Amino acid sequence: MSGKVEAKLAELGLTLPAVVPPLAAYQPAVQSGVYVYTSGQLPMVGGELQLTGKVGAEVTAEEAKKLAATCALNALAAVKSVAGDLDRIKRVVKVVGFVASAADFTGQPGVINGASELLGAVLGDKGVHARSAVGVTVLPLDAPVEVEVQVELVEA
Repeated sequence: MSGKVEAKLAELGLTLPAVVPPLAAYQPAVQSGVYVYTSGQLPMVGGELQLTGKVGAEVTAEEAKKLAATCALNALAAVKSVAGDLDRIKRVVKVVGFVASAADFTGQPGVINGASELLGAVLGDKGVHARSAVGVTVLPLDAPVEVEVQVELVEA
């Protein structure tokens, strides 16, 4: 099933990917009432990380911002896997972004803007959300960024 949100993705030249399979003992997303919580999404494309390393060292802030957008796209796929239809999204409530950062890198908010801007472009006002952008020492698989998303759905 595809609707207005997936049409907007197509208009932006994007395709909703397959859900990234779990790397450990968790589900990509779970629904509780009208809320969907995604697990942390890595910038996987076709089962592979696009880049590895620390932002501000091996990965530039601009590259990491694009990776954060990929994470958000993967999060939308995870939401759809439990909600059935992205048109059920009432609003994105919160985005939490983690940036594997070089010791002197302080641009985490700019990196996570990649995810926030993608959600805004795809969902309009429904994509406006609360957010945290956190610098960390290392992420799974040496990923530069990881993003989790919480959304509220309209009742089915």
